[in-house]
Amino acid sequence: MTRHHEPGFMTGIALLLPITLTTMAIVLLAPIVPQLMAEFSHVPHHEYLVPMVLTLPALCVAILCPFAGILGDYFGRRKLLLASFIIYALVGVAPVFLTGLTSILISRVGVGIAEALIYVLSTTMIGDYFKGQQRDRWLAGQTAFASMSALLFFNVGGMLGEFGWRAPFWVYLSALAMFVLVWRYTWEPSDDAHPAAEALAPPRNLGWQGFPWSRMAMIVAITIYGSVFFYTMQIQAASGLTELGLTSAARIGFLASVASIGVPLGTLVYSRIGRIGVGKLLLAEFALLAVGFLLMGRSGTVTGFLIGCFINQLGAGMLLPTLLVWSMSILPFEFRSRGTGFWQSAFSLGQWLSPLVVTFLALRTGGLMNSFQMLSWAAAAGAALSLLALRKTAHG
Repeated sequence: MTRHHEPGFMTGIALLLPITLTTMAIVLLAPIVPQLMAEFSHVPHHEYLVPMVLTLPALCVAILCPFAGILGDYFGRRKLLLASFIIYALVGVAPVFLTGLTSILISRVGVGIAEALIYVLSTTMIGDYFKGQQRDRWLAGQTAFASMSALLFFNVGGMLGEFGWRAPFWVYLSALAMFVLVWRYTWEPSDDAHPAAEALAPPRNLGWQGFPWSRMAMIVAITIYGSVFFYTMQIQAASGLTELGLTSAARIGFLASVASIGVPLGTLVYSRIGRIGVGKLLLAEFALLAVGFLLMGRSGTVTGFLIGCFINQLGAGMLLPTLLVWSMSILPFEFRSRGTGFWQSAFSLGQWLSPLVVTFLALRTGGLMNSFQMLSWAAAAGAALSLLALRKTAHG
């Protein structure tokens, strides 16, 4: 930063709020999945295609985040971020006026393009503006904002779903409010090593010499694995509650949002114990995910299912800031947008894979609840690998 620009509280808030748009793309629509299934039941393979309305943006993000990172490092972050808000609002509200599943899915591709830019650039700018523990707190705050918005969007989606499946899509216009905040409280970031070369001259960094390839590859692999677990409850909770006998979209949305309180609590736990080391954190997080999935799959009651969801989301709330702060800690300014793009691509790839994995397991194990039990074993394997890594480090 130069002496003319110092990041303040509203700078952080302006860059935290956009993360809610990436949450909105999936959580807002989760309560209306049963309605979408019924609406498009005549479409071949609708059981696979309808969940794509929620997760297709994540696939686009998974593919496009590295390119968004390249654009951010070359052209600068701020102008691209502002433009992406406009695109997001326009294509996000489009399903209100569309009739076919194919056209809706195409509009979701547009959401994914805008989301990739928003996701990468807002996170990168937090890394640009803030340093040290302050940076860690704001990055962890992204998880808290995302999870708190999930609580809101579960309920908003459920309540609007009572007026039909199209109604929740109007909420995408909230991206215009993000535009105003970012325009007012941010500026084009610059490298602290060259503070005079600020806003008017984009960084135009495209070299790769010195990029931490091996460490980034390890983080990316763990992120894909973990994000499949992270999004399972958020995508599948409505279907699980429906299997247990609930029918009201509003009630389903409310109960799912209550269980999702585990995510901000997990983020709070991370903020208190985050310095114990990545290995110990991953061990605890995968263990919580495993226990949560096991209860979700075996309880057989709404109460037991929701307790499992809560425990699961507690682990998920710790997992996201662990992985994000870990990746950001190894990225200098000249690579920060591209490295952030790789990490977020990995996280979004797991988001897109999550419903496919659950559907695959459910079809082969006898139903959704059995698929949760299989995921419990997979998460337990992650905890076991973390424990082995800790022992190896201790004896190394």
